[in-house]
Amino acid sequence: MVRLLKVRGSSLWPDFREGDYVLAAGFPFPARKIKTGDVIVFQQPGYGTLIKRVHRVLGNGQSFEVRGTQIASTDSRNFGAVPRKRVHGKVIWHIRNHSDRKN
Repeated sequence: MVRLLKVRGSSLWPDFREGDYVLAAGFPFPARKIKTGDVIVFQQPGYGTLIKRVHRVLGNGQSFEVRGTQIASTDSRNFGAVPRKRVHGKVIWHIRNHSDRKN
């Protein structure tokens, strides 16, 4: 399953900006193995659907430590590792919003 999601917030700025879109490929897809540096979309109780970069893969891919690029980002430093069962997918395409670009 593939999902189109709109980026909200600045957790992964400047790589992903408010108003950008991402395509996330769901599981199970053997070719979509999650590794350090990948960006994933997941459900986090109390926070909703989040997009973060994988900082570390734990337990043979059973959970993931995630981080935003901003120091104030809400990530695994706040809520711990993300279990694989909460991961909706891996970002496979990034569509930048250029509407704020000056001519």
